Amino acid sequence: MPYCEVDRYQAGDKWEGVRLFYRRYGRGATKVLLVIGLAGTHDSWGPQIRGLTGSMEPADGGDVPEPAARTDEEAAAPATATAPEEEDVGEGIEVCCFDNRGVGRSTIPPHKSYYSTAIMARDALALMDHLGWKKAHVFGHSMGAMISCKLAAMAPHRLSSLALLNVTGGGMECFPKVDAQMLSLAFRFLRARTPEQRALVDLETHYTKGIPRRGS
Repeated sequence: MPYCEVDRYQAGDKWEGVRLFYRRYGRGATKVLLVIGLAGTHDSWGPQIRGLTGSMEPADGGDVPEPAARTDEEAAAPATATAPEEEDVGEGIEVCCFDNRGVGRSTIPPHKSYYSTAIMARDALALMDHLGWKKAHVFGHSMGAMISCKLAAMAPHRLSSLALLNVTGGGMECFPKVDAQMLSLAFRFLRARTPEQRALVDLETHYTKGIPRRGS
């Protein structure tokens, strides 16, 4: 079942486990961990998964039910690592994508103190341990890229490579440059009255014009 317990927190008199929902695609010695950004889920990586593995069929099987609730004693017990999988041989690529804590099918801890890029980086490392991955190519998008940076700083020996998309170095860099294009987009977004109009403006902030579709 594609759930991995990565942490615990105390909720009143009870202990609750933080479980990440994940999916694996493809098989091979090359491991790729995809870390999504704010409010995104594992489903966001469809085009990348298909491009890397040639398939959208999960290696974990079809849809799965939510994990059964555990007793307080089970939740408070120390975590036990799963046995690492046998290393895959060959030239294939195995991809893992997951829902960060707080979104999708993963656990939603109730307090903001349970959320930070450092905490989520430890979640990602725990997932790699759960999968038995010694190293992986790590690709992060937006907040997922910030998480990936923390992961690389914590455990550089666990990364085969690091790829970052749509991210800043933090500080004042997180604020976009104010120019004519930025002001035009802001003005058009404020004037948008329908979801369709807002979506058209939003597309321009996330997709570059003039790039042909694959195969066109």
